[in-house]
Amino acid sequence: MIEHSLNIRVPYADTDPMGFVHHANYVRYFENGRAELFRAFGLNYKDIEESGIQMPVLSMQVKFLNPAFYDDLLTVKTFIREEPRVRVKFEYETYNQHGLLLNTAEIVLCFMKKETKKACFPPENVRKIISELFQK
Repeated sequence: MIEHSLNIRVPYADTDPMGFVHHANYVRYFENGRAELFRAFGLNYKDIEESGIQMPVLSMQVKFLNPAFYDDLLTVKTFIREEPRVRVKFEYETYNQHGLLLNTAEIVLCFMKKETKKACFPPENVRKIISELFQK
């Protein structure tokens, strides 16, 4: 399993008229968590895209358990529990500064060749890094 935690302070602009973080903003938080997980282990989307591979979202499920509010300090935990093949499943847990679980999510992406728009295996460098992390 690969795990990474990212802290995000909720800006006022992310809240709705009820004072809650608007649900759509969590998708951005999850994407930031995903990008920072990759970066923490020597990967980044820019390099993957420059190698001719894109990573579209195939599915997304979010369970909202408790709200977050302006100025909360959130911790977005991102997990890859299974070694990716053509698809990669990211799981998320978001907590507030008091350790309260706010939501859980599962987002599935695939590796896709930019030119053909066909699914493919991850580039060799990505596969090697992820495989080594799963061996630990």
